[in-house]
Amino acid sequence: MSLLDILRVRAREGRQTVAYPDGPVKLPERFRGRPTLDASRCPDGCERCAEACPTDAVGPLGAGAGGVGLDLGRCLFCADCVEACPEGAIAFTRDFRLAARTRGALVVQRDEALLAEALGQKLRELFGRSLKLREVCAGGCNGCEAELNACGNIQFDMGRFGIQWVASPRHADGLVLTGPVTENMRDALLRTYEAIPAPKLVIAVGACAISGGPFRGSPAVRDGVGDLLPVDLWLPGCPPHPLTFLDGVLRLLGRVQGGREAEIVRLPQATSESRAAAGALKGR
Repeated sequence: MSLLDILRVRAREGRQTVAYPDGPVKLPERFRGRPTLDASRCPDGCERCAEACPTDAVGPLGAGAGGVGLDLGRCLFCADCVEACPEGAIAFTRDFRLAARTRGALVVQRDEALLAEALGQKLRELFGRSLKLREVCAGGCNGCEAELNACGNIQFDMGRFGIQWVASPRHADGLVLTGPVTENMRDALLRTYEAIPAPKLVIAVGACAISGGPFRGSPAVRDGVGDLLPVDLWLPGCPPHPLTFLDGVLRLLGRVQGGREAEIVRLPQATSESRAAAGALKGR
């Protein structure tokens, strides 16, 4: 193929990168995003959704809490609960915004978007323009890993926001974890975390990393990373869409804000004082 042929192909294909966050995103009709739950439709004593769920992600919240909840940290987005519910109390939307700063925030009780809160000002100044991440697959099936890999391709292009994967944890600002944390990967995970210079971020991606997913309860896994490392961002899904990862990280960095209509935050130019303060913080 000649250079002229390449230029013709590029002109014919046009822009391939998604418009997010500058514009609307087109997702396929079959895409399953954030689920909604209308407990008012649930008949008394009905537990069909709980019986159908393979990971115990949905069901009564327990004594004192009241109502029904759906734990996105366990949810495989298989939609078995939707098919089992005779009243249509559960439905999946096409909203890809699923990130949360706390584990408890992943329990859905109504139709409400999950919008992760931003880091503090000092960490936003440090990581807001350049964030290097080291990914560790701690026993994953390669589903989440494939979606994370797609975040760097031409369609999603997370590099345009200054977010990049790095090979060495010593070059990283944070750790991205996938998989249920098998016992064979526990030490490698902890060593990778220790090798990343402080301050550092931890991002748990996928149901397995959050709760163990379908492997929860197995003696071969740790049921996720929650009891091993301090997690800054929880990204549910099986696997999460690349836009879920982008939206969560950009909100964590304070680059995107807002509810139904996202507001893009334009970062100010770094000053010599802010660069010096960020360097001192990074050197601790």
